[in-house]
Amino acid sequence: MPPYILMSTLTDEGRKTIKNNPERIEAVNKEIEQMGVKVLAQYAVLGPYDFISILDAPSNEVIAKVSMELGARGTVHIITLPAIPIPEFVKKLKPA
Repeated sequence: MPPYILMSTLTDEGRKTIKNNPERIEAVNKEIEQMGVKVLAQYAVLGPYDFISILDAPSNEVIAKVSMELGARGTVHIITLPAIPIPEFVKKLKPA
């Protein structure tokens, strides 16, 4: 499955939810996995984003659905990036 990076920023409502129930983060990860996507790693970060998540999804369509489902809740804004592992990227750059 291809890897994807999700950069998430909580809304005011999302911050309230996490403050009152920090375990909600892990519950959302379980929901993501029920959509057929594997959470490889997740980090709380400082700066313009609140979380960086590394996910494996079977396709762009599936990860787009995850982003839409989570974003539609109104608690988070997400930027989703497809990622190419460096060995695969280097291999594609070599002449055929």
